[in-house]
Amino acid sequence: MNNASKKQVAAKHQATEARSSLPHKQGEEIINIMRKGTEFAHQLLKENEKMRYQLAQMKEQVESLKKTSAKGAGGFEMEKLKASLKSLEEEKAKLVERFRTVEKENQDFANKYVEIEHENNMLANLYIASYQLHSTLDLGEVLTIIMEIIINLIGAEEFSLCLLDEKTHVLRAVASEGVEKEKIPDVKVGEGLIGGVAKSCKEYFREDVSASGDMLDPLVCIPMKIKERVIGTIIIYRLLQQKDSFSDLDYEMFSMLAGHTATAIFSSKLYTESERKLSTIQGFIDLLTMK
Repeated sequence: MNNASKKQVAAKHQATEARSSLPHKQGEEIINIMRKGTEFAHQLLKENEKMRYQLAQMKEQVESLKKTSAKGAGGFEMEKLKASLKSLEEEKAKLVERFRTVEKENQDFANKYVEIEHENNMLANLYIASYQLHSTLDLGEVLTIIMEIIINLIGAEEFSLCLLDEKTHVLRAVASEGVEKEKIPDVKVGEGLIGGVAKSCKEYFREDVSASGDMLDPLVCIPMKIKERVIGTIIIYRLLQQKDSFSDLDYEMFSMLAGHTATAIFSSKLYTESERKLSTIQGFIDLLTMK
């Protein structure tokens, strides 16, 4: 093996080691957040149960005093019982009010916990997806992973991935789901809705999420960009049936996904080009060596 081939093998080996050593700290932090949320919910439930028990005890004491006063007692004892009963009634009213307040807070915390748990799951899934995206430098594998993410995390049924030809400034479909790639028209940067998104680097979301059937009038168009450099677009034409609108989390997912996909695609294209150039150079070296 000549020196150029050895350098090529060493570069691939270093890239493999770099990908396998990606930190798992973020995943652990997400799991810790979810675990803390679960513990907090359990504490609230215990506090709620304690309040219920105290209220039940107060009710038993009040009923017992009422029964005692109904049987009759001396004047002095009766006054003491009435005073004690009044005190217990007031304390009971305070406990009932406090119980209602705590119960409302528990409900609010429970709703918030469910919302946070859903967001944590989505972030955990996005972390796993981004890890997968950056675990390969093969463009075909990267595109396949992006499509799986859009289906599973976004809930898209029909969509396409378009890459920008920097020579002709035309967006051309390289992958699609639910629609034939050949039926997706090429779009020049700056023309129409899709071309305008690529030029302005601004995301587009249509308020009406029902599919129009027009390839040039999608539900969503997201520019895949690195800083202000657009390398392509994610275009969604139709959502899955169970999804009838976008949530705030969806918008955040789109923004984060656009950045991750752009980086992964750009890296894989650079790697492919460098491999091609290296192979060409190696061919020339082999020819010269043979001579």
